[in-house]
Amino acid sequence: MTRELTIGALSERSGVNIETIRYYERIGLLPAPPRSQGGHRLYSPEHRKRLVFIRRSRELGFTLDEIRNLLNLMGGGHTCGEVQAVAVEHLKDVRAKITDLRRMERTLAATVARCEGGDAPDCPILDALAGEG
Repeated sequence: MTRELTIGALSERSGVNIETIRYYERIGLLPAPPRSQGGHRLYSPEHRKRLVFIRRSRELGFTLDEIRNLLNLMGGGHTCGEVQAVAVEHLKDVRAKITDLRRMERTLAATVARCEGGDAPDCPILDALAGEG
């Protein structure tokens, strides 16, 4: 016999906010659960497992569309190579973002280093952001 969970218990056990759970239901990432006679959602352990998968995927930076794709692959009829291809593509995106962030960090550090702070009326940071620096 499976133990059904309320949305509050599901939230607590999965680490996902209640409003986020409802959102995932609305967009079809999480199947709508059956309801009690009183109209309360009753979630199964499979709902919790799927929600944890979604949360962990989000923590790794996967988009909702990528997660939808992974969930479809998880449904069966897939190969490990197909899943790997999705992960490799995401890894490329993450590495590109890291490169961009490093470039942003260098630019911002150089801009901040030109500023002496204090009570000076002119600010090189503002000038640089306005395209004047």
